[in-house]
Amino acid sequence: MEKRVLGIILTLVGVIGLIAAAYYFMNSGQGKSNFKAIITYTILGAIFFAAGIGLIQNTRDKAS
Repeated sequence: MEKRVLGIILTLVGVIGLIAAAYYFMNSGQGKSNFKAIITYTILGAIFFAAGIGLIQNTRDKAS
């Protein structure tokens, strides 16, 4: 059960990272000032999201 909760938390952190990347991308304008932030948030968001989804899928429920 703890692994599933950790998977949910990782998935939510990944979604927040991807939303932050999209926010910086939409508000960057013509300049490249936020390019590093966009790339960083995108990569970290994707990693956390994939890890969370994988952890949720690979965790089996115990019969109680």
